[in-house]
Amino acid sequence: RQDMLSKQTFLKTAMALAVCLAAPVQAQQKLEDVNYLLPAPAFLPAFIPWVLAKQRGYYAKEGLNVKFVVAKGGVDVAKQLGAGNAPIGGGIGDTPIIVRAQGIPVKAVAVLGGGSLTNLVVHEGQGIKGPADLKGKTVTVLAYQDTTFFSLLGMLASVGLTKADLNIQAAGPRGIWQQFADGRAAAFAGPVDWALNARGAGAKVKIYRADRYFPSMAQAILASDEMIAKRPDLVGKLVKATLRGLDDVMKQGKGVVPDYVAGSPNFKGKEKFIGEVVELYTEYTYKGQKVLGEMDADRLAKVQAFYVKEGIVPKAAPVNELYTNQFVK
Repeated sequence: RQDMLSKQTFLKTAMALAVCLAAPVQAQQKLEDVNYLLPAPAFLPAFIPWVLAKQRGYYAKEGLNVKFVVAKGGVDVAKQLGAGNAPIGGGIGDTPIIVRAQGIPVKAVAVLGGGSLTNLVVHEGQGIKGPADLKGKTVTVLAYQDTTFFSLLGMLASVGLTKADLNIQAAGPRGIWQQFADGRAAAFAGPVDWALNARGAGAKVKIYRADRYFPSMAQAILASDEMIAKRPDLVGKLVKATLRGLDDVMKQGKGVVPDYVAGSPNFKGKEKFIGEVVELYTEYTYKGQKVLGEMDADRLAKVQAFYVKEGIVPKAAPVNELYTNQFVK
């Protein structure tokens, strides 16, 4: 009888183990495949919350198998979303202002931070204490049709300057900070991780918050009007998982570095650098929202008014057509 009980116990244990082993496979089979369009490669430090959300299984917990697909900037992301080529994508909070003017029905469904992705980086100790001191200087931006340029114009306008008052160079993703580090530019407008790149190349840097001068915004999650109407469940899951990654960054700081590097192995051996990136993004870009992910409609309206005034877009759209906060409440 003891042998029979032992055999029964063994069989029960084996069956239970088989069920446990099969469960992840079954769960994986039920995941919905989703292409998430990003404006630049996912391995860039600007996408830490996204990579973390995937690495820590937050998308999977929402029943999603997310694949990051690279587009050619935020405007291209929006165009692809408007055409129905993907359900979700990334840009900047101001991207809907630009694309709505082109007839592309896309909204921001979450904004990842209360600060700005673009900030003003200058050489410490060379007398530049803000945008007013840029007159007559060479300043680099990513491109002339990029938010780094538009944000710089906004900062200049706040102190009575225009692009004609200085030499603005579109230098690309590496040249923007390399020219600065080499001393060929007095400042640049860009993300804070590029300030660390310049410092690593020997420059002594100081960062000024762009949003003290102009209400430029952080990165945003974008979706088309059609997708929001037809698949609000999917949009909501993607927003929830991504914001969970952002929340981890803000609460855990450098504690997220190991998991991020596991998900973005390009940075293996550069954990110190990523830790500094996390600190700077949290301070300059992520902090400042009462509700994580919520769009500030007044801020968006001010940015749009400036874009219309500068001729960046031909006319203003109703602000409530540019965003929705339904997925962050």
